[in-house]
Amino acid sequence: MPSYFLAFITALIAVYALTPLVIKFAVKTGAMDKPDPRKVHKKPIPRLGGLAIYLAFMIAVCSMLDFSKEIVGLLLGGTFIVIVGIIDDFISLPAKVKLLGQILAACILVAFDIRIDFITDPFGDFIFLEYLAIPVTIFWIVGITNTVNLIDGLDGLAAGVSTIATVTILLVALQSGDLPVVFLTAALAGSSLGFLHYNFNPARIFMGDTGSMFLGYMFAAISVIGAVKSAATIALIVPILALGLPILDTTFAIVRRYRGGVPIFKPDKGHLHHRLLAMGFSQRQAVLLMYVFSAFLGLAAIALTEVSTSVAVMIVVFVAVIILFGAKKIGIFSMKNNAEIGRASCRERV
Repeated sequence: MPSYFLAFITALIAVYALTPLVIKFAVKTGAMDKPDPRKVHKKPIPRLGGLAIYLAFMIAVCSMLDFSKEIVGLLLGGTFIVIVGIIDDFISLPAKVKLLGQILAACILVAFDIRIDFITDPFGDFIFLEYLAIPVTIFWIVGITNTVNLIDGLDGLAAGVSTIATVTILLVALQSGDLPVVFLTAALAGSSLGFLHYNFNPARIFMGDTGSMFLGYMFAAISVIGAVKSAATIALIVPILALGLPILDTTFAIVRRYRGGVPIFKPDKGHLHHRLLAMGFSQRQAVLLMYVFSAFLGLAAIALTEVSTSVAVMIVVFVAVIILFGAKKIGIFSMKNNAEIGRASCRERV
């Protein structure tokens, strides 16, 4: 049995066994997600589910993988971001404090020489970042960490999308023969997939910021560690496409708020899942539809590593056209329907 498959199974079983214990712990300690006008659930739900995801991942990795300098840095950074998430799930940290924690977690990776030293352009030439390597790495880590955090709005959405994205990177890493990345992504996929059993609608527990930040952080860090980011001329696009759904949702939110004249960090009801609910989809239907879209982007990312540069460019353009057309069609750039979306989401509360 391949070691990466064993890592997947270990993490899957571990998170399945640990999550009920975390649910009891969250209820006992008051780590509950209470309803508010922006949220879809109607009663308090335990959060802190990310603790189970983290522990399952650590069990799989620490029991099977050799501790290189990069692995130690990855695990230390992941532990730090989990601590920030746990604190936030209990006392709701101010946005600036949480951002500072994310930056410090990214700096841990840089301290262990995990950074983006170069990227490749569509023509196969290397662009060495030199003194920009550290700020670019921090921006990448913090950005991806927040994209997963921001999409965690429906039962099972963040866990499912993260699983699909992680499997995408796993397959690309298998193609390039990068076994450490394959192992890490297998453990991460097992953790997020196993948690989905408790998190899918109707959710018994939420992953909270502990889970969403950990998944985003690990995804970003693993993509930097592995040859995934440099295995092909368009390889930097691979992790971006793999996590295309949360990245696009975040990008559209920034554009929408800027055009509406509101602060870009101000929450609204214009996210993709809000739009789908307003169109009449149920929670489950909306989540499953977004799974399909994530899988489509994942397949596109895998295809990019197997085709010529010209075909790869055509794939990217085709995907971009579909995304922009769909976004405009459902009105994701508009702020005017937020009240209507709020009423629709209220009807879908569980």
